[in-house]
Amino acid sequence: MNHPKIAILTCWYGVYPWYFPYFIHSCNSNKTIDFFILTDNQQRIPNKPVNVKILHKTLEEIKLTASQKLGFTVNLDYPYKLCDFKPAYGFLFPDILNGYDFWGHGDVDIVYGNVRNFITDDVLNNYDVINSRHDYVSGTFCLFKNIEQMNKLFMQSRDYKKVFSSAEHFCFDECNFLFNDLENGASIFDFTDNIQSMTYVVRKAEAEGKIRAYFDFIIMEGVPGKIKWENGRIIYKNKFEAMYYNLLRFKKECRYHKVLNPIPDIFYFTPTRILSKKKN
Repeated sequence: MNHPKIAILTCWYGVYPWYFPYFIHSCNSNKTIDFFILTDNQQRIPNKPVNVKILHKTLEEIKLTASQKLGFTVNLDYPYKLCDFKPAYGFLFPDILNGYDFWGHGDVDIVYGNVRNFITDDVLNNYDVINSRHDYVSGTFCLFKNIEQMNKLFMQSRDYKKVFSSAEHFCFDECNFLFNDLENGASIFDFTDNIQSMTYVVRKAEAEGKIRAYFDFIIMEGVPGKIKWENGRIIYKNKFEAMYYNLLRFKKECRYHKVLNPIPDIFYFTPTRILSKKKN
């Protein structure tokens, strides 16, 4: 059976972080998805699977490409600013994404479980935007149908030119820093003076019946412990499965962790480190 083809595109500049081997290991367990990494890093990646594809581009090259395609000079003088450009990857890199049914923007500070267990063919066939949170568009993982309408969706924001031409980081790919408000049940439409982020754009297009958007909380976050990676699956408390574990907080708590080598088929995330055997 041929699944709809998915490509996840991530930009990374500088030295690969300590947790990178776990990210690579989890990509290897999702062989039907291709993971592209745009980077200036020439370092060889041990145990890199064939579905992880490294493309060498400088930040200046991406800045030039974006300025030419968008028709105005963008501000891309530091790597973290790329977060604002994530929703435009389908527009900026059609040559990379040609032939895929869906493209997504991702990060390397995550460990994937079984993506296809959550992003099923049924979900792919029925939605244009597929998100990994219920409350706002996540920069860590969001899929877009690879068609012109979706690749230009970011242009529906009144503010995208301001965002792309400014040095300031606006959290445009997510919700313009309205995390707490949206987590607590507020509507993105309550904040009319804010930058129109992708959460606003997607919710508005959905409300107007122009697109079909999928929102569900299918990830793990924080440092709760009792998280297990087992043969390509992320499992919490031996009861709940997640699509991926977001290492946003964990990577800071455990930055002195010694990476398991080789990475086993089963390992555990405790609040302070990664273990190859379950802690009693």
